[in-house]
Amino acid sequence: MLFSASEKLNKFYSHFSGDDNVLILINADPDAIASAMAVKRLLWRRVAGVTVSRINVIKRPDNLAMIRLLGVNLVHIEEIDKNKYSRFVIVDSQPEHNEAFAGFKYDVVIDHHPETSPDAEFLDIRPGYGATASIMTEYLRAARIKPSYKLATALYYAIKTDTSNFERKALVEDVRAFQFLFRHANIHIARKIEQAELSFDFLKYFRTALESMRKRKGRIFVHIGHVINPDVCVLLADFFIRINNIKWSIVSGVCNNVLVVIFRNDGLRKNAGRVAKESFGHIGSAGGHKSMARAEIPVSALKEHPDLKNNEMVLKWIIAQIEKKAGKK
Repeated sequence: MLFSASEKLNKFYSHFSGDDNVLILINADPDAIASAMAVKRLLWRRVAGVTVSRINVIKRPDNLAMIRLLGVNLVHIEEIDKNKYSRFVIVDSQPEHNEAFAGFKYDVVIDHHPETSPDAEFLDIRPGYGATASIMTEYLRAARIKPSYKLATALYYAIKTDTSNFERKALVEDVRAFQFLFRHANIHIARKIEQAELSFDFLKYFRTALESMRKRKGRIFVHIGHVINPDVCVLLADFFIRINNIKWSIVSGVCNNVLVVIFRNDGLRKNAGRVAKESFGHIGSAGGHKSMARAEIPVSALKEHPDLKNNEMVLKWIIAQIEKKAGKK
């Protein structure tokens, strides 16, 4: 049954009362941060309090710039006492996407990734959308809320990022949300976020990647060993896919006892999400969209696999897994 934006908003509101303390959990990136900001605005003066908690360590310069320039307050999950909260919300992700989300009973799940059958009283999952920020913009408009320039800028930048300037899959609803937000956003701040300089510490990973990369028939494979944050792999994968004649960019690294593999492709008759799932879904979590995907494999699941101290061996294993399970797509 299809519901209008107003009906969805009313159903969303029905799960909260004035004495609720709400915890919003996210894996912090632009879309998750902006969506959490939108939920917080929707619940303003409707609940006792709202806290936004991140499960990850934020290292990407653009994400740090977004938080700093827009004044976003995020509390790390390790500092959270869940007994202080009566309602739990997750946006731009689903409970099964990361084990850090376990241990909470969610009241609301709003996301644009493929559904993993999450258990929650209120679900709004729309895999066709390019960004969760587009969904949240519809909620704001249904509530007749004019977003502040900070909220509008966050949502605008989130849609811009998750659709890669509408080069990735998006719907007309994403375009409508983007056009609405453009009228209220501070484009100067959005540009400053987008053009945030790389951290000097990140340069060593680029050197390692350039020295160790393997190029095979339009595909670049890189394993950079231990990283301070998986976002390093994302930056590198985005960098390599921009190279002329490169059809696939696959970059991996190890962080917090998890092997992270990031997939990017040119979007032409390919499905990164399917390749990630077929290659690594049997030993970890994996999935994504046609042009971008991610796999996370616990180190404990790799006991009979390559020595993680040997980067060359790990790279060979990753290539073998992709070519064996998913073929040469």
